Amino acid sequence: MNHAFSKKELGNILVTAISDGYLDANFNLLANIDVKECEIIQRNAHQKKLNAVHINTFLVQQQGINILIDAGAGGIKGWGGELVNNLTRLSLKPKDIDAILLTHAHPDHIGGLLTSNGEVVFPNAKLLISQEEYHYLEDEKSFLSASDRIKNNIIFARNVFKQYQDSLCFINKNEVFPNIFAIPMQGHTPGHTGYKIIGSKQSLLIWGDIVHFPYIQLLKPNVSIAFDYDPNLAIETRTQVLNMVCRDNILVGGMHFGPNGFGYIKKFQTGYKIVTDD
Repeated sequence: MNHAFSKKELGNILVTAISDGYLDANFNLLANIDVKECEIIQRNAHQKKLNAVHINTFLVQQQGINILIDAGAGGIKGWGGELVNNLTRLSLKPKDIDAILLTHAHPDHIGGLLTSNGEVVFPNAKLLISQEEYHYLEDEKSFLSASDRIKNNIIFARNVFKQYQDSLCFINKNEVFPNIFAIPMQGHTPGHTGYKIIGSKQSLLIWGDIVHFPYIQLLKPNVSIAFDYDPNLAIETRTQVLNMVCRDNILVGGMHFGPNGFGYIKKFQTGYKIVTDD
């Protein structure tokens, strides 16, 4: 499946969207829209599996360094799990990954960091996360006040951090690596982070979970999802980011875009749509 390897040459930097597979999410998780309308939008967008949420990771290669942005779900809860196989098809082994930048620490972004036995998958990688995200997940007050679903996610994230404790670093708000800049995009999680990659010919914004169902949430940016930590702030951030990338014609990479991984955001009806190269 070529789409597992959609590539963007930014000049001196190569970025590859790598599929980790899918998860299914019920439309009842979405707010400010009803299920029927979700189904209509998905059908109009020719989505074969209406409830499927695609999971992407991004491989950034420059100057002989291999950097992953997020690590997919790794098969946790039966979600995804294709990342390592797809890396192999690119002639890369997990030990070849030098660093992993996290947009945030939900299971479908960090599940791929551990094997099913709870062992480290990427032994040579530095693991970078925003300080806000880390402190929220390690905070006992936050944990005690969380729902059971969120408690389980926090326990999993803490275990990942423990396994990677020797290589765990906090993200500097500015340049994380040469030509890669961290951009706070709060709302989905306390420390949700996007990454602007500035190549010699073109720039790219990896925006993490600004949308989960792109066709629905681009058309109707005020649709939030139950996974949002602060739904109102997530809507506000999404609105600002959509306006900016549309206005400035910035290429975007989304963890939950389709297998293509990349697209431009254009105005459409009362909202936006994604225009891909395929």
